[in-house]
Amino acid sequence: MLAVENLEVVYEDVILVLKGVSIQVPEGSIVALLGANGAGKTTVLRAITGLLDIHRGKITKGTVTLDGRLVSDLDSPGTVAAGIGQVMEGRRVFSEFTVEENLRIGGHTATRAEIADGMTRVLDLFPGLADRRKQVAGYLSGGEQQMLAIGRALMAAPRILLLDEPSLGLAPILVKTIFETIREINRAGVTVVLVEQNARAALKLAHRGYVMEVGRIVLEDTAEALLSNPEVRNAYLGGQAQ
Repeated sequence: MLAVENLEVVYEDVILVLKGVSIQVPEGSIVALLGANGAGKTTVLRAITGLLDIHRGKITKGTVTLDGRLVSDLDSPGTVAAGIGQVMEGRRVFSEFTVEENLRIGGHTATRAEIADGMTRVLDLFPGLADRRKQVAGYLSGGEQQMLAIGRALMAAPRILLLDEPSLGLAPILVKTIFETIREINRAGVTVVLVEQNARAALKLAHRGYVMEVGRIVLEDTAEALLSNPEVRNAYLGGQAQ
């Protein structure tokens, strides 16, 4: 469905961040992208959704395609129209707007009927948000803000959802809830690319995984195989067998 082929990305015209990265994301799958801070995981997501320019980065080699169509040159509305949604690290909700207003912003390219349908789907998925739909988003807990950020992305009815560190800063019980929700979103037909520091939780959720180090893919396999891989266990799972 989504193919990143031999991608190279440079920041500030001098810093080579991605060095020939290739990733395949089959339709209907959850693909985890793992690695330490600075490995280049977020840059891969930015390259897919066209957010590199904001961070003074650019693709110098390689392609990003969706269903065989080149998407790396699309603007933001074109990316949304192609069916790609993204939840960025740090949630980034509009803190002065209500929950409902945040969700409506996520559906800004949709018709009124589509927004109404999307609102129903999101509030069914996150019933806690339904109880707070008129509350200002800045007063939500961290977990609720993460749910709102995911819900806002879902308002555009994406075919593929890119999630950047969805568990960051959340209590363990909320992490479990977020990952269960991601599984439910995938079961509803949305393909997921998951960037996540919690390697164990990500691999238990995913179908396939890629491990990045210093801008390169150094390992790729099924999630089950990566969970049992000694290199992955030692580097990311505390050396514990599954």
